[in-house]
Amino acid sequence: MNPALRSTCWLAFFAAVLSAWWMMVMISTDMDLDLLGRPGAMGEMMRQMDPRMDMRMPMAEFGPLFVMWAAMMAAMMLPTMVPTLRSYEDLMVSANGSRAGWLGVLLGYFIVWVAFAALIAGVQLALLFGGVIDMLGIAKSRWFAAALLLAVGLFQFTRAKEICHGVCHSPMMYFMGNWRTGFPGGLRMGLGLGVFCVGCCWGFMALGFAGGVMNLAWMGLATLFMVLEKLPQIGHLVTKPMGIALICGAGVVAAWPLITT
Repeated sequence: MNPALRSTCWLAFFAAVLSAWWMMVMISTDMDLDLLGRPGAMGEMMRQMDPRMDMRMPMAEFGPLFVMWAAMMAAMMLPTMVPTLRSYEDLMVSANGSRAGWLGVLLGYFIVWVAFAALIAGVQLALLFGGVIDMLGIAKSRWFAAALLLAVGLFQFTRAKEICHGVCHSPMMYFMGNWRTGFPGGLRMGLGLGVFCVGCCWGFMALGFAGGVMNLAWMGLATLFMVLEKLPQIGHLVTKPMGIALICGAGVVAAWPLITT
């Protein structure tokens, strides 16, 4: 294993992560949001806009939304790949892996998440024009937010979550059962891992509609949890407690007017 090439690849990887987060901060700043995701004066005006108004509104167009979600996928999901990429490196000598294969895994994984970014950008437009969310991607009804929290919380206990999380939590087992060499082989494995990862983590992306898709506090907390969920040592210990927390959160959101009166 070439130490210089290894260091270069990892430095480029973390530079990409930092660049994605910088881009998200810049987008949030342009939308006049503070770090807690609370809209300022311009943000409040944007919330009240009707997407059908005869003026250019980037947040009501697929292209800008797709770019935003693609950057968000890079910022939030690339950090969760560290255990997977390290597992591949462990097999680079014993299983005839290569740095090209390592890059293929990374690219395949990112392709799947970019495709998911296109899908969720379309979902956001549908919700926006359907009057379910506002221009900032925040749910207009506490019942919708509560239902979303409940759905994602319950998903944490499903068999689908268990299967997808099992692959994300133990990428070494996936590599051993689906091993392919070279860049094409790495790309194929990366695509497979990306599909399982989307199946495991889609709910945390959807939760952006509960509190605003550009809420940097939510992005940071969701990223932290998804990283913890994929750590081999503790990942299996946090999945169900998070489900319980989300279900309780749904109850709090639904009952908020009663709690605050």
